[in-house]
Amino acid sequence: CARTPFQLIAAEETERRMDFYAEPGVSFYVLCPEAACGDNFHVWSESEDCLPFLQLAQDYISSCGKKTLHEILEKVFKSFRPLLGLPDVDDDAFEEYNADVEEEEPEADHQQMGVSQQ
Repeated sequence: CARTPFQLIAAEETERRMDFYAEPGVSFYVLCPEAACGDNFHVWSESEDCLPFLQLAQDYISSCGKKTLHEILEKVFKSFRPLLGLPDVDDDAFEEYNADVEEEEPEADHQQMGVSQQ
């Protein structure tokens, strides 16, 4: 949950279920697959306000390839951005681009050639 606002509020080992919560009243749960079974994760919310926003995460889970819990939480976070009062970001490339952009530091050694400053 480190890069998301979600807090783990309950975990049931026998059902492989983890319940998450974030302000203002955003709640959902994740069912984890059994290691030997090869099933996918499953994400759902008992809140009718939250449920429609989970479509993106559900589509991602059902797509090809194995997913990690971290990846699932990132997709749920992206899905819930409007509920959390954050701007909606539609394009994955936009997020990746912004994550990689760093401010450039001015070069301290840069001097104009042939000009002395006295």
